[in-house]
Amino acid sequence: MNTEQDNTVAAMTVTPLSGRCADAVARAEHACFGISPFNSYFSTARVRELAAWGLARFERVDFFVPDAPSAFTLEALGYAPEKAAWKARRQGQYTRNKIVTALKSLGVSDAGERVLGWAELEGNAAFGRLHTSARQWYADDDGFRDACREATGWVLSGRLSGEQRLSEEQIERAVEYFLAELPLFLDTPAIVGAGTSVFCYHEPPNVLRRLYAGELGRQPATGQGFAVVAPSAPALTPGSDGSCLTVTG
Repeated sequence: MNTEQDNTVAAMTVTPLSGRCADAVARAEHACFGISPFNSYFSTARVRELAAWGLARFERVDFFVPDAPSAFTLEALGYAPEKAAWKARRQGQYTRNKIVTALKSLGVSDAGERVLGWAELEGNAAFGRLHTSARQWYADDDGFRDACREATGWVLSGRLSGEQRLSEEQIERAVEYFLAELPLFLDTPAIVGAGTSVFCYHEPPNVLRRLYAGELGRQPATGQGFAVVAPSAPALTPGSDGSCLTVTG
């Protein structure tokens, strides 16, 4: 950890999605925080809060910003491709700036290098291999495809008004956003060169819970973990089966 943090690190509730995820959390080698460009949850204060906690707990921390892929969602909502790409690029840069500012305020000297946007990932060989594989999986596996479409429909429906209904074309366009994120849920260690990694997000869709539960016919890499991370400070609560737990710190 390369930081000069202050002493005010907020407590977080950390809920791994499986026993293997809990192991990755315990190793505390690498964390990748998902920061969604168009999500008001990620205020400047929240990004700094997450960064301070991550730097205090993990050896290394990165932040994933699905900037360019956000254009797929915008296109599905009716924006022309050029306008969608422009809005995604602008919001992505704004989000990147928030992360860099937060990290610099915490004493991180290589703040700009800790952001994983499309520019950083599209040239990464492991990411490219995983992305291609994920898209093929979507094409070949009906069950996985249905799970992805369900998650995509849920996200889009929250941005529609009145009695609007989603078309097949809208869902198929928007699902490309999820498929662009999927490599980070399957094998972040290969992408960043770590032994283990925990993807951290506050509200995972059901498709990810099913993925880590082994219900979709394919497992994330051995060193890949996922944890629901959100500010709060409850007491330690083991899961009923001992595999999923809530921790703070």
